[in-house]
Amino acid sequence: MAGRESVLRPVSSHSTEDRMNHELNQKTVQSLKEKSAVPAGLATTVGLDAFVDEIIRVVDHRESVSQYRAMERIQQIGTRIIEASGQSTNLELVVDRIKLGGNGPIMANALAALGTDVTCIGPLGDNGIHPAFAEIAERANLVSLGPPAHTDALEFDDGKLMLGKLEPLAVIDWEHLQKTIGDEGIRKYFSSPSLLALVNWTMIPAMSAIWLELLSLYELGGKAPGMLFFDLADPEKHSDKAVAAACELLSRFQKFGPTILGLNEKEAYRVGRSLGYDGGAYSREDLHSVTAYISNALPVETVVVHPRAYAVTASRGTVTGDVDGPFTEVPKISTGAGDHFNAGFCLGKLLSLPDDQALTVATGTSGYYVRNAESPSLAQLTEFLAEQ
Repeated sequence: MAGRESVLRPVSSHSTEDRMNHELNQKTVQSLKEKSAVPAGLATTVGLDAFVDEIIRVVDHRESVSQYRAMERIQQIGTRIIEASGQSTNLELVVDRIKLGGNGPIMANALAALGTDVTCIGPLGDNGIHPAFAEIAERANLVSLGPPAHTDALEFDDGKLMLGKLEPLAVIDWEHLQKTIGDEGIRKYFSSPSLLALVNWTMIPAMSAIWLELLSLYELGGKAPGMLFFDLADPEKHSDKAVAAACELLSRFQKFGPTILGLNEKEAYRVGRSLGYDGGAYSREDLHSVTAYISNALPVETVVVHPRAYAVTASRGTVTGDVDGPFTEVPKISTGAGDHFNAGFCLGKLLSLPDDQALTVATGTSGYYVRNAESPSLAQLTEFLAEQ
């Protein structure tokens, strides 16, 4: 399962809002310059999923052996499928690239590019690291739990369809972690880092049980990480009861360190509903409301929500940040943008930036990535924000 989209909307260059964002960008740039040496001293652990992603375009019209027009909108493939009901149809898929995937590896790769000392734990390869993870292997310490899962990511200009093959994730549980990395590895990677990010609860069946084991470890006096980050990763297939239970469980980590729950817009309303939220949906005001509601319902340090157009934070029932970000009409890539957002936000929080500046780092990291199809270094991110 690759990361989710966080492509951001434009703001009129003549608006007060735009001038305010420009000023915020410059403040954030100054903060990053002042703290440019800090990330190298920040140890981060990210896990526990890993996928090999095939980024795929769906052919709308084939014009020649080498020329075709791809479907631009998800509605096009939906219409094609619906029209095939009771008959049949053929969909041609063109693989654009094969790359590392999974919320964990993409977020870890982004954090490593930004300069932190990263360990990525997940099913990164059997009998050696899979070639898809060669890029991150040059930047981070990789700890493999077995062969990777696989995603066919059908990309469109307005989103993507993620078709996942998840069998390798089914074996990841506490016993498997103990067998693979041992008690010493668990203490090293899950207790000592500045940041522990545990992502993709949705696709790892034993993730809640792993959380319980970690809570027991910390409650028995084990050292806890400096900061914790959780991303449920589109829990649509789970019941409200299961989602609420997962949220309650992850909120218990706040006792041991500042805890962040990261959500995209769809996930925010899903989590809000599971916790009893009864408000509207999909306006900016509504998003403020549901983000504040979740942060009031869960005793975590920060809830951060990133729609395509902007990003919002809340703490203890109060909205603490609302930031627009850069936008590009035709991104080079959108798969993984949300994970880059999460990496940028976590870095901002690790650098003790206020929420609006942490959001600016997050939207800038995502914005750079979708334009260039690569993770920015801290210097590249700083230059990119200075130009906005």
